[in-house]
Amino acid sequence: MVTAVKDFLKVYWPFVLVALLGVFVTLMLMDPAPPKHIKFAAGAQGGAYYAFAERYQRLLDEQGIEVELVQTAGSVENLRLLDEGQVDVALVQGGLAKPGDAAMLRSLGGLFHEPFWVFVREEAGVTSFGDLRSKRFAIGPLGSGTRILGVELQDEFDGTWPEASRNTLSGTPAADALIAGQIDAAGFAASPDAPYVQTLLRAPGISLLSFERSEALSRRQPALAAVTLLRGVVDIGADIPARDVPLVAPVAQLVVAKSLHPAIEALLVDSANAIHQDGSILAPAGVFPDPNWTDLPVSRQAERYYENGPSFLRRYFSFDVANFLDRAWILAIPLLTLMFPLVRVAPPIYRWRVRRKIYIWYKDLRDLEARGRAMPSKEERVEITDALEDLQVEIGEMDVPLSYTDDLYRLRNHVEFVKHLVMNTRPTPGLGI
Repeated sequence: MVTAVKDFLKVYWPFVLVALLGVFVTLMLMDPAPPKHIKFAAGAQGGAYYAFAERYQRLLDEQGIEVELVQTAGSVENLRLLDEGQVDVALVQGGLAKPGDAAMLRSLGGLFHEPFWVFVREEAGVTSFGDLRSKRFAIGPLGSGTRILGVELQDEFDGTWPEASRNTLSGTPAADALIAGQIDAAGFAASPDAPYVQTLLRAPGISLLSFERSEALSRRQPALAAVTLLRGVVDIGADIPARDVPLVAPVAQLVVAKSLHPAIEALLVDSANAIHQDGSILAPAGVFPDPNWTDLPVSRQAERYYENGPSFLRRYFSFDVANFLDRAWILAIPLLTLMFPLVRVAPPIYRWRVRRKIYIWYKDLRDLEARGRAMPSKEERVEITDALEDLQVEIGEMDVPLSYTDDLYRLRNHVEFVKHLVMNTRPTPGLGI
């Protein structure tokens, strides 16, 4: 075993050295490993965004990625934190991205419909969105995603909307104020799972306003989709809602900093698929995540995922192993391309080196034979035979692989033959071989 290892090293040690050097260079030039900690702008605690963010946190934690949830006021603040580099990923309401955001941010796809719910007190006598111009209508605080969408829809209905129709209440406080009669209507851009939405859908004396021209609004506002809240989909037994209700809805999307590691992007898309593919009361299974419902460029990593699914390595290996192999493989290809021809030429080069060690003795052997046969007497040839015996000893001490032993013993036989020849042949002055 030891001899075999020695023989192997004798043949391949230069190439082993090249391979080790190549591995070292590969590790040095590889893309950096993905971070183990990221920050996720999650909206307000208790809201739908925060609940979804917690699900992402659990899934990424299973892959060894720590997710720090950052509480925010909503989509607008989420975009600001992304632009400033204070967070790595966020849930953002569709239609809020500014033109300059495309340079720094990337979308991983739309995730779920986030309807603009408008709840009104039945006693207010509101039958269409335009009727809210003269009502106490809460559309959220300045800078919020709900307010931006509410103002855009108000502008679609033209006319002057007084400040009373742009009340700054939002979320649970707005829902409580509506139930208490302190305001006439409240608008929310929120997931159907938002607690205050579920409360208002069941609250007596509160109605959900229909957007009868939702298709037309979706054509005029590219960030909006026309959706229908089907009769009874919220509660079949209680028949909530009691009729089909057309609505308009932006699509919440998963947005990341452009600098986020591609492996984390792939992990987020994988998690989005697990969380949102089952559908909701507004969309059947398989609709989300969807790369077409975005107002930011979709990252290349997400595009590859939507086209081909998880990478081959990710299907069969853990996240850490798959990511390492994926990064190493790109540089391993040129390394292997270099090593294949080197390995092919190694055995011929080694054979030449070993045989050269043996055949080089033939020059000395020929010189001694020529000198011995040129001497006139046996007494004078003793010096030559002594030299031949010394040569025999030196050859016997030479170390060669077992596979070349026959060449070595053939040389030693030739030395004995020359010694016999020198002692038993007549002198031939001037002979050279």
